[in-house]
Formats: sequence, C-alpha cells, structure tokens
Amino acid sequence: MAFIRHNLVRIVNTISVLNTNFWRWFHQLASPPHVFALAGRVCPWFAGLAIIFLVAGTYGGLVLAPADYLQGDGFRIIYVHVPSAYLGMLAYMVMASSAAIGFIWRMKMAHGLAVSAAPLGAWFTVLALVTGGIWGKPMWGTYWQWADARLMSELMLLFLFLGYMVLRASFDDRDKADRISAILAVVGVINIPIIHYSVEWWSTLHQGPTIAKLDEPSITMDMLIPLLIMIIGFTAFFGWLLCKRLQGEILKRERQTRWVDGLIKGRTA
Repeated sequence: MAFIRHNLVRIVNTISVLNTNFWRWFHQLASPPHVFALAGRVCPWFAGLAIIFLVAGTYGGLVLAPADYLQGDGFRIIYVHVPSAYLGMLAYMVMASSAAIGFIWRMKMAHGLAVSAAPLGAWFTVLALVTGGIWGKPMWGTYWQWADARLMSELMLLFLFLGYMVLRASFDDRDKADRISAILAVVGVINIPIIHYSVEWWSTLHQGPTIAKLDEPSITMDMLIPLLIMIIGFTAFFGWLLCKRLQGEILKRERQTRWVDGLIKGRTA
C-alpha cells in the first residue's frame, strides 16, 4: 500500500507540474512582446521549409508525375487547387479557434491571430475557386455549377471570411469588433465539415475524395507524393505569411506602447 501511495503522489505531483507549466506557457501567449519575438524566430523556419517543399513538389508534380489516363496533363492543376482548398479550411479553423480563445479568455493576441488569418484564408479560398473553375471547364464542360454542393460550400467559406473582415471594419471600437466578429467566426465553423463531406452527402458534379480515403487513395503514389509535398509546402508558406501578418498586427495594436517605441528606435539607430 505504501508503494502504491508513493507512486500515486508522484503521478499527482507530475501532473500538477505539467499543468502549471502549461498555463505559464499559455499566459505567455498573451504577451505582445513575447508573441512578436516568437513569430520572428519561427518565420525563417517556415520560409525555408516552404521553399524546399514547394520546389520539390512543383518538380514532382510537373515533371515526374505521369499524365492522367483520362485528364492528360490538365490534372496537374491539382497541385495548386487541392493545397489552396485545404489552406482555406485550415485558415478558417485557425481564425475561428483563435477568435474563440480571445472571446473566452479575453486574449488580445488571440484576436490578433484571427485577424491575421482571415485575409490569408480568403485569398487561398479565391485561389481554390479559380483553379477549380479552370480545371472544371475542360473536365466538366463548365467553369461553375450552382447545384454542386462542394462549390457552394466553398463559396460560403469565402463569404464567411469576407463577412468576418467587413464586420470587424464596421466597428470603431477594436475590442467590440474583436468580440462581435469572434461570434461569427465560431458559428461559421459548421461550414467546414459541410465542405469536407459534401461530396459524400450529396451526389453532385464534383468528384469524391481523392486522398482522404486511408485504405486506398483514388490516386497513384507517383501522383500522390508530389501532392502531399505541395500541401506541406503550402502549409509552411501559410505559416510564414501568418507570422508576418501577426507581427504587423501586433505593431498596429501596440504602436503607442513603450516596447514598440524602443523596438523602432533600436532598428533605426
């Protein structure tokens, strides 16, 4: 019994220490100087990974991957379309989760991250819609199909990004804008599973899952590997852009503080 009691005490103490360290780290993320410096440190890593994986994925997709037996070389737009669509959804999840954290714990840096992610997600969604239309014209005979569930839910994602940004811009009080827009961002999360499962729930023009089927992806490995590499490259590129935008948002929010003034003077000295 003494042995069991001793080990239980050790486990409880370990959990307590881990919990304390987690909340200390969590509260550090509420510090603008800490987050600004952290973003600056990880930016070069994201940039390096983005260059390596985008170059490798582009070469693999355009040179090494064989032409599709039905679509020919026209399928190669998948190496931009799929990562863009994925990044649009990822950006929305970053925006919504950050907005929720900011709303619940009143963390201004979380709202800053949400604000930074919104325009990036909108542009990736636009890129997904444009490349999808370009791909769809020769394959489906049309650039757009209003009855297609995937296309309409993707368009709704773009409207949610735009709605979030317009709603924020309609308030002069930044704190109020943070809180109100956070509600819209969280409510809009319901569209993410609709986008993902739309091709399974409704039989429409858009093709079914390609790489999401873990048992047997509907794409050969010599085409799949470059696509996965491109997804990683796009994700790293998104991370770099997000860090840069977050740093700009922090400077905008903290422009009248002493630490920003010292930072500017140090760089101009």
